[in-house]
Amino acid sequence: MTEQKHVTPDLKALESGAKSGAKGGLPPVHLWNPPFSGDMDMCIRRDGSWVHEGGVIHRFALVKLFSSILKREEGKFYLVTPVEKVGITVEDAPFVAVDVEAAGEGAAQQLTFTTNIGDQVVADAANPIRVEKDAATGEPAPYVHIRAGLEALIDRKTFYRLMDLGVVEGDWFGLWSGGAFFRILPAEALDLA
Repeated sequence: MTEQKHVTPDLKALESGAKSGAKGGLPPVHLWNPPFSGDMDMCIRRDGSWVHEGGVIHRFALVKLFSSILKREEGKFYLVTPVEKVGITVEDAPFVAVDVEAAGEGAAQQLTFTTNIGDQVVADAANPIRVEKDAATGEPAPYVHIRAGLEALIDRKTFYRLMDLGVVEGDWFGLWSGGAFFRILPAEALDLA
């Protein structure tokens, strides 16, 4: 087993590489397979903030740019340019869903999520909603798929709004969006009193 290399982070080089690959829309990171350069002291916290060498990155444009070159492979996260691939840490999910808009009703409903970096996605079979339960606390952790294996943790206020849109279908309470039904919890667990 080889030891992972740690690299001296060069944010300017990553920024330049990301800009060179992003000519309108998201860069084609799925086509980029440069050699692994090592790990960078960068973390995406559970609240969606990006931290480099202990300091929060406050430049929204830079965070948005870096999020566009984020790639997940075999459960690990990387920032990828055409010539460089560096590992970063993600505490939970790389994005946070901070808002949802509902259009339509029942099976025709569409839920459009907006992330902390401004991406929007309609939940459907390709972009499912899922809920994990913390084994120790029983606290739900809801997620929506954004793109290419990258998810957003749905923030608390948005999750509460979603629960108001939920319906019971058979034995499950859940949400309709994009023609798909997403199970949230067994209907018997609902407190209908």
